[in-house]
Amino acid sequence: MPRRTDLKRVLVLGAGPIVIGQGCEFDYSGTQGIRALRAEGYEVVLVNSNPATIMTDPELADRTYVEPLDLRAARAIVEKERPSAILPTLGGQTALNLALGLEDDGTLARLGIELLGARPESIRKAEDRALFKAAMERIGLECPRAVVARSLDEAKVALRDFGLPLILRPSFTLGGTGGGIVRTESELEAKVALALTESPTHEVLVEESLLGWKEFELEVIRDRKDNFIVVCTIENLDPLGVHTGDSITVAPAMTLTDKEYQRLRDAARAVMSEIGVETGGANVQFAVRPHDGAMRVIEMNPRVSRSSALASKATGYPIAKIATKLAIGYSLDELTNDLTSTSAAFEPTLDYVVVKWPRFAFDKFPGADDTLGTQMKSVGETMAIGRTFAEAVQKAARGLETGLDGLSPGSTETDVKRILELAARPNDRRLLHVVDALRVGASHEDVAQATAIDPWFIAQLQRIVDAERAAQAGGEAGLADADRMLYYKRLGLSDARLAKLVGSTEDAVRATREAASVKPTFSRVDTCAAEMPGTTPYLYATWEGASDDAPPALGKPKVVVLGAGPNRIGQGIEFDYCCVHAVAAARELGFEAIMVNSNPETVSTDYDIADRLYFEPITLETVLAICDVEKPDGVLVQLGGQTPLRLANALAARGIRLFGTNADAIDRAEDRGRFDEVLEKLGLQRPASAVARTRDEVHATAEQLGWPVLVRPSYVLGGRAMKIARTGEELDAHLALMPFDGEGSVILVDRFLADAIEIDVDSVSDGKRVVIGAVMEHLERAGIHSGDSATVLPPFTLGADIVDEIERVVRQLALELGVVGLMNAQLAVKDGKVYVLEVNPRASRTVPFVSKATGVPLARIATKVMLGKTLDELGITEQPLARHVAAKECVFPFKKLPGADTILGPEMRSTGEVMGVGETAARAYAKALRAIGVQLKAPRPGETAKALLSVSKSDRGIVVEIARRLRALGFSIAADKDTAAALSASRVPSEVLSAEASEAALRDGAMAVAIVTAEGDDEVARTRPLRQTALARGIPCFTTTALARAGCSALEDDDGTERVRSLQEWYALA
Repeated sequence: MPRRTDLKRVLVLGAGPIVIGQGCEFDYSGTQGIRALRAEGYEVVLVNSNPATIMTDPELADRTYVEPLDLRAARAIVEKERPSAILPTLGGQTALNLALGLEDDGTLARLGIELLGARPESIRKAEDRALFKAAMERIGLECPRAVVARSLDEAKVALRDFGLPLILRPSFTLGGTGGGIVRTESELEAKVALALTESPTHEVLVEESLLGWKEFELEVIRDRKDNFIVVCTIENLDPLGVHTGDSITVAPAMTLTDKEYQRLRDAARAVMSEIGVETGGANVQFAVRPHDGAMRVIEMNPRVSRSSALASKATGYPIAKIATKLAIGYSLDELTNDLTSTSAAFEPTLDYVVVKWPRFAFDKFPGADDTLGTQMKSVGETMAIGRTFAEAVQKAARGLETGLDGLSPGSTETDVKRILELAARPNDRRLLHVVDALRVGASHEDVAQATAIDPWFIAQLQRIVDAERAAQAGGEAGLADADRMLYYKRLGLSDARLAKLVGSTEDAVRATREAASVKPTFSRVDTCAAEMPGTTPYLYATWEGASDDAPPALGKPKVVVLGAGPNRIGQGIEFDYCCVHAVAAARELGFEAIMVNSNPETVSTDYDIADRLYFEPITLETVLAICDVEKPDGVLVQLGGQTPLRLANALAARGIRLFGTNADAIDRAEDRGRFDEVLEKLGLQRPASAVARTRDEVHATAEQLGWPVLVRPSYVLGGRAMKIARTGEELDAHLALMPFDGEGSVILVDRFLADAIEIDVDSVSDGKRVVIGAVMEHLERAGIHSGDSATVLPPFTLGADIVDEIERVVRQLALELGVVGLMNAQLAVKDGKVYVLEVNPRASRTVPFVSKATGVPLARIATKVMLGKTLDELGITEQPLARHVAAKECVFPFKKLPGADTILGPEMRSTGEVMGVGETAARAYAKALRAIGVQLKAPRPGETAKALLSVSKSDRGIVVEIARRLRALGFSIAADKDTAAALSASRVPSEVLSAEASEAALRDGAMAVAIVTAEGDDEVARTRPLRQTALARGIPCFTTTALARAGCSALEDDDGTERVRSLQEWYALA
């Protein structure tokens, strides 16, 4: 069938902010889908709340609504736009649930709007656990025995019938939210209650345990003609019981027999037909019992998913693009695979192995349980390609960027029994413990018994261990043997790992290897195992044979763009956004743009973004090898966050040109002593500070500066290990948690500016002139990491004279440092004085937000400047302030990490962000609150609602104003004893509650909103149960009075009218 001509305008639903279970893979799929729709001539409208995405760039869709992904906003947009159809299958679970909401409330039927890609009944059949189970039974496929429960009593039926352990799978959730494993009867009530709360339909599937079975995923596509293909098979290295998003996975499946694979393939096809997915991609998950091959269907996603992104990057097959084309009428046989120019109905074939390794952030959440289960906890992932599993898994370990140079030791433990106990518990270091067990002599049978990992994988890991022993035995001299070195490299042993094994240095090992003429070759990802000619420039490094072909000599200058690696807290999708813009800018200037990255979820690693893509970990060894082959004119390190910056000095030292700000300027900004010299030269103020190298020096410095102090290691990202200490005891506690190694360590100690207003400024400099992109004001006062703080643009409490001074300071700093490209400055304003906190001469996480709020593509402009253009040549001047206000708010992973406290501080903890736009700061922030899922509502006349107030001593003056405003909105007030006393002194009535009574009131849902602040470790610990209970019950809980005041303003400004405008309309109004 040809494309449909009855469709004119298509509304694409995005996925919203980056959260655990729904990451930047939906920016990749959404971007690919929108580009496909526009290429077919359709008018495309997008709604998404995430400003950090490529898909919300105003030039991508015809109209871009950065609005909350809730029914209120969606209804207003479809009423205004009247699309012919809505495409919900590119926006994850969020988009599917929103589409069903529009169906359920009658909006789609009333306006005659069609859902593309998945019919409502198909979505329900796949996502509703009871309907899915019944559907599988109709086609003769077995699911685990289960009970669909809507209450604790119904869940107890499963306990009686199946025994323990039990698996909980809530309906219509993402990333297994609310799911878990019930191992004891005492856990049942709390875990079922959580599961029912998290499910939008308040139902949970309570399954028998299949723990220890192998888990497989099939990424499949079906069209209206019943053409069906398997794009990729994916095998979880961890057995069933660990969420597939948290498991190390391998493609293609390694341990399936051909007969087992054919059974899974036939079953997946039957599932697709029964569910009714006939215009796109889906993911079907299976469990297989190791000893007899018995099979069970676990679940399916009737949309593109996290695994779709992985399968696309693993095979090169553009799943989102093909799924979009199928949704508008085409069939598979009518479409072409871009990589091979053959039919899209051909199934990809791999002649390499792909390994995905998730990245976690448990270090950011002391007290959080790091045991992995059915609820996803990872914040990102890396992918590696090699000719063997051993090579690929070691590359993936390096790609995590957690300090591993391969399968490095996971602990210093040497007792076999203890190491096997460590390996038996699934967590983020499990595979390292498995290898440790093999190193100390554990048998393959013992490891398999402890972990339920398939023996084939254990045998491959043993090969790595054996090679390490051989390298150690041969010493540095043994590495000079070319055959031996080649053997080690084919098993994935990096130069850095070999150096540690033989007691040498990475540089020395590299020199020995190159002297032996052992260099990597580069092979192409072509979807057909080289069966047909492939021309797509999508490459990976390996150590077999010759490279597929040399880079073509096009006579153009070349630039290598180093990406950001896996998503992690502190370095997320914002930096991938900057890299994509950098590639586009370079190509516009006539450069060949070469992308290096290891993140399978991102737009930057799509096959047609750059002139060439190297899917590789961003390590010195890899980058040098790529530069040796490509011989670029230079490298861009400013755009991918800390990942490429940490290579800047090493690359420069080896004669590789860095475009833009040079390595010395970066060091002047990053090194505390050198930066202080810059500030002194310019006469700029900063909080009193000092550098300490021992614990005694830290204490002496803190006493000298005066409490409270801010302490942190030098050269950190995302506020890593940054703490505020108010007493010597708190300082000792914080130092104990820091990566503090005594001699040689550098700890920065600052006088903390309490109650200061914190400011972010993004700018672009060409070395002679500086253009200010935006001055942003944080809603929270100093002490909250800038990446976690709500931010408003333009500033709404600062006078024009202060803003002018801020801009003057930023210009001075950029010119003095010699910045060429982007620079982010963080400043504080206290008592009318401007203090410099830090400067980062690179892309920042606020660049996409500023670009979307102002319509000025900062990253693209900065790249052109770094590649030699001046701001004058580009015609870039500072724009007049817009008439609208943009607010950025953050999302946090607290629900996925039981035990973590929700209170914020100087160490970053957010996973993503949203943007709200409005005529006033209050309206913009109200939109941002809705976009992160905070349902803040004032009681209607005749309704009653309570607000719980429990604040620290320093907040008791401000809380009086907040309480008065809440009462004016119709709330009654409950408070702890000390807060109530402060309210009473100002004649504000409140109900006094003890800590126990407050917690019970939150648990019972008797509170509509809570404000719980704390200062100091003791108070934080004492009030933690209130914040955690509010989180568990879904009650809005403000942990700073600044945000509580902003919340009051949002409520006061809400007149019930839904105002929606596209970014293009906001820009026109400006």
